[in-house]
Amino acid sequence: MAAMRRRLLQLVTACLVLGLGVALLLLAGLGSDGYSTLINGLSIAGGISFLLVNCAVGLLLIWLAWLRGLKPGPGTVVQPLVVGAVVAVLLATVEAPDHLGLRVVLLVLAFPVLACGVAGYLGTGLGAGPTEAAALAFDPPVPFRWSYSSLQGLGALAGWLLGAAIGPGTLLVILLLGPLVDLLSARVTAFDIHATDHR
Repeated sequence: MAAMRRRLLQLVTACLVLGLGVALLLLAGLGSDGYSTLINGLSIAGGISFLLVNCAVGLLLIWLAWLRGLKPGPGTVVQPLVVGAVVAVLLATVEAPDHLGLRVVLLVLAFPVLACGVAGYLGTGLGAGPTEAAALAFDPPVPFRWSYSSLQGLGALAGWLLGAAIGPGTLLVILLLGPLVDLLSARVTAFDIHATDHR
């Protein structure tokens, strides 16, 4: 019971950190992650609200991951709720900087924060959100760092073709975030990043 409480505490804390990282990336205004780019592109092309598209695509990815043997868990629900709430609060209360130098600083700061948040919440083994679940569902045979980067890249490409904007931040997420999460996973948690139940 005590171990489960620690895992739940780590889950919520890591999701708070992840929400901060997402907010930093968005406040930088230099391109969002591939998944968000995909959702934005589908929203633009279909004339459907971002929230509705996000829910539909998220459920689809979780379902596909489940078919691959990756079961949902508390983290599947906690991650989008906590991250969404943190991002909404920060974007409503913090003004995005106009100066390019400050935006670059926010972009650089976003990456270690994002990586710690993702590695920390996945390391609890309590379930994954849509993008991470889809990436983990293919590990093995494809290592997480590459499956995650591939999904981010495909999402960004599809979203861009549908009319969403991309930027240097998008490219950095594609190239760096998956490997950085793998690198940090052993340092930010006592649990294994691949501990999420596959059956």
